[in-house]
Amino acid sequence: MQDIQLNVNDYDFELPEELIAQVPLLDRTSSRLLVLDSETGDIEHRHFRDVLDYLNEGDALVVNDSRVLPARLFGAKQETGGKVELLLLKQTEDDVWEALVKPAKKVRVGSIVEFGDGLLRAECVEELPEGGRRFKFDYDGIFYEILDELGTMPLPPYIREQLDDQDRYQTVYARERGSAAAPTAGLHFTEELLEAAKAKGVRLIPLTLHVGLGTFRPVTADSIEEHTMHSEYFELSAESAAALREIRANGGRIFAVGTTSTRTLETIMRDHGDFVESSGWTDIFIYPGVELKAIDGLITNFHLPKSTLVMLVSAFATRDIILHAYRTAVAERYRFFSFGDAMLITRKEVTK
Repeated sequence: MQDIQLNVNDYDFELPEELIAQVPLLDRTSSRLLVLDSETGDIEHRHFRDVLDYLNEGDALVVNDSRVLPARLFGAKQETGGKVELLLLKQTEDDVWEALVKPAKKVRVGSIVEFGDGLLRAECVEELPEGGRRFKFDYDGIFYEILDELGTMPLPPYIREQLDDQDRYQTVYARERGSAAAPTAGLHFTEELLEAAKAKGVRLIPLTLHVGLGTFRPVTADSIEEHTMHSEYFELSAESAAALREIRANGGRIFAVGTTSTRTLETIMRDHGDFVESSGWTDIFIYPGVELKAIDGLITNFHLPKSTLVMLVSAFATRDIILHAYRTAVAERYRFFSFGDAMLITRKEVTK
């Protein structure tokens, strides 16, 4: 039984700024891989291409196939010509989107923002907290095609370099449009590595969780229990649910690729007690003391200090084991965050 720490500051660690990866590596699979035993704290240093050494025939890789929208738009107010930046968060109804706005104080209900010399127009129809607004879009043609033309990738605020190839902020299996940020653990996979996994008898199981900007927001409360998660939309198909039930029944292990896949599976397991076809909104908050019942292994990147994601991975191991692994990664000069290196956290026993 681990000693549960609920103070946010207990999940802090020192991270030199130069370890925050600014650009992706040329070869996705050449990132380093820290392999961590969640029970003993034992650590191995490998490369991501070696991840198959830890997967067996009959195991599953559960991947989030959400596709990142080029959701950052730069435009101008129709009335004044003042510059405005929009970051689309989620579609709430036909042609109506929730967005973050800069500068928010200049955009009020009734304001119209134009993009691409009027190719796309957005009228503010509602003001929301924390710089949020709801916009009704007006355009000719297909919205997503216009967005592909005018929008840019919503890279996290800690990445200051421009991205030459926007597809490097997409997983190779991204299919379902809707994320405001990439499920970054999956960025390390290539088509070739996935084919090698299948050839080994590892099953690739897709689900969808559209990542919101809450993934970057810090925990501002002193106590973890006082923090409120932003909700995100998820889907697990009947086919994927049946495959997961079969794998679990046959003694196979379920490896979640990323914290988004973990949150989806644990939401479904919490609500239904099994893997079943499901969709809806989840604001599940996983931290030490919350039992994980759906997964047997986790592939993840290295996360921000005091973030909900550090708390989630601490729930899969313990806070002390995770922070020791993070301090080791810093000492070994691993690359951190979205374009950084990866961690594989394993369990010896299959969850029942």
